[in-house]
Amino acid sequence: MTILCLICHEELSQQMSWTSFLLSEPKACDECYQSLRKINSPTCPLCFRPQEDDNVCQDCLTWENDPHWKSILQQNVSVFEYNDSMKELLATFKFRGDAALVEVFQNEFLASYKAHYLQKKLDFGIPIPLSLERLYERGFNQAKLLADYIPLAPSDALSRIHHEKQSKKSRHERLTASNVFSVTDSSKIRNKKILLIDDIYTTGSTLRHASKVLKDNGAASVSSLTLIRS
Repeated sequence: MTILCLICHEELSQQMSWTSFLLSEPKACDECYQSLRKINSPTCPLCFRPQEDDNVCQDCLTWENDPHWKSILQQNVSVFEYNDSMKELLATFKFRGDAALVEVFQNEFLASYKAHYLQKKLDFGIPIPLSLERLYERGFNQAKLLADYIPLAPSDALSRIHHEKQSKKSRHERLTASNVFSVTDSSKIRNKKILLIDDIYTTGSTLRHASKVLKDNGAASVSSLTLIRS
């Protein structure tokens, strides 16, 4: 059976390589996979922004210096940088309905979870939810697809009301937006250590809004794992 690259749709080479070894069942050709840039040290210890040192970045200092947001999100870990290849791939995955592309990220996403969160004994993971309207429009929740790859019990304790797409908002609009999240059952999250899962960390607003609702309803701590750091 012919196996095609999920990104460029060309036939995958049968020759062994680092990438094909890593992906026990190859999902992307070497050329496409190597065009994606993994995040390497040094990074901001709070949001995983790639930078020249391991100090807390200015954006995170701004969040942490605001009493309303201080310590709301314990840490974010991301896997890939938002380069041109990833930008196009995310658009195809998220906005053009190609859900199968999530398989390209399975191994690296799981590896990041194991490296950064496996030993922290988290209680469960919550994919950032879509509103019912957005879920119907898209057909799937990309965060839920990613969350399915990590060995952490899922929870549906968080819901979301319909709102304008985050991708259409300016940075200022994202940072000043009202909270669109609510907790469906606070008894599920009380004193629990929670991991939020999403596709991309841009300003950190979405994850912090979700985290604040969870902590206001009794969660012990909230961290996040995202595929991309913009």
